[in-house]
Amino acid sequence: MTFDFAIVLRFKEALLLGLWTTLQLTVICVVLGSLLGFLVGMARSANSPFVRVPARAYVEVFRGTPVIVQLFWFFFCLPLVIGTEIPNIVAGIIALTLYMGAITSETFRASLKSISREQYDACTALGLPHATQVVHVVLPQALLRAAPTLLSNCVSLFKESALLSAVGMADLMFIGQNISNNTARPVEVLTVVALIYFAIAFPLTRVVTRFESRVLAKLSA
Repeated sequence: MTFDFAIVLRFKEALLLGLWTTLQLTVICVVLGSLLGFLVGMARSANSPFVRVPARAYVEVFRGTPVIVQLFWFFFCLPLVIGTEIPNIVAGIIALTLYMGAITSETFRASLKSISREQYDACTALGLPHATQVVHVVLPQALLRAAPTLLSNCVSLFKESALLSAVGMADLMFIGQNISNNTARPVEVLTVVALIYFAIAFPLTRVVTRFESRVLAKLSA
C-alpha cells in the first residue's frame, strides 16, 4: 500500500474549520465547568450534609461513568425525559461541562483545604461579607493552588472533545472521519487528525509542567 499525505491538503480548510469548532467548544466547557467545579468544591467543603451529600453524589456519578455514556444520555435520553429535542451542540456542552465540573471540583476542594484557617478568621474579624470573602480572598488563592491541575484538566477535556463526533458535531474528529470515508484514505487523514490534536495538546502539557514548578516554588517560598 502506498501513502499519499498530500491528499489531506485538499481538505485543509475543512480540517481547520473542524479544529476551530473543537477549540471553541473546549473553551466554553472549560470556563463553565471550572466555575461549576469551584461551586461544587465549596459545596463539598460545606458543613451541612444537605449541601455536601448531593455535591458528592454528582461528582461520583460523573467521575465514575464514561464520558461517552454521559454524552449519549444527554443527546438521546434527556429529550425523551423532557419531551423536546436537544441540539447536539447543547447536549455536548452540557455533558462536557458537567464532566469538567466534576473533575475540577476535586481540584478546587483540595486547594480550598490548603488555605489556612487564619485567612477565614481574618475575613471574619474584618467583617467582610461572605460573597466578598469568596471572590476576593478565597477564589484567588484557590485558583493559584489549583492552576496546574486545572490546566491538565483542560488538556484532557480538549482530547475528550473528540467524542462529540459520535453525536454528529462537526468538530475536527467528525470532519476527519468524513474525509477518510469519502477518500478511502483513513491512514493519511486520521494520522493527520491525530497529529493536529498532538500538536496542540503536547505544548500545553509542557506549559503545565513549567507552570506547576513555578507555582510550587512560589508556595514553598
